[in-house]
Amino acid sequence: MTLAAYKEKVKELPLVSIFCSCFLSDPLKKQTYKYEADTVDLTWCAISDMEVIELNKRASGHSFEVILKPPSFDGIPEITATLPQKRDPSLEEIQKKLEAAEERRKYREAELRKHQAEKREHEREVILKAIEENNNFSKMAKEKLAQRMEVNKENREAHLAAMLERLQEKDKHAEEVRKNKEATR
Repeated sequence: MTLAAYKEKVKELPLVSIFCSCFLSDPLKKQTYKYEADTVDLTWCAISDMEVIELNKRASGHSFEVILKPPSFDGIPEITATLPQKRDPSLEEIQKKLEAAEERRKYREAELRKHQAEKREHEREVILKAIEENNNFSKMAKEKLAQRMEVNKENREAHLAAMLERLQEKDKHAEEVRKNKEATR
């Protein structure tokens, strides 16, 4: 165990474990802890990596000094982390990877082309729809204009015919008045 690993181990232990957990070599001889209010039994904990010394007892509680002993490397085999050696890829593996990459590239290009074609088709449909709506609007406007012009023409002709008829009636009336005037003379 290295010193850094030992420090990490101590950091991971909660404070309660540091003070109260027992790491005895023989679990059968393990003492049972009897809890008494406001007391800590320091003989109950037997931790081989640290030493706990009671400094002084106060009315507010206890104060302790925790002394961490350096780890002993006696009898522990040195563990070296070795990564498995990377073997050189074979020509077939390289070729397979290149083919797979080429397939992925072709697939992405095909997807991109498909997306662009769909986008162009959508734009074309939008333009055709706009042209069709414009043509329909123009056609409807021309039809309305032609209809209004026809109605106006009919109204004008009817108005002119009515005026002409009144004028003819006035002429008839004037002719009758002249005839009556001449007959009375």
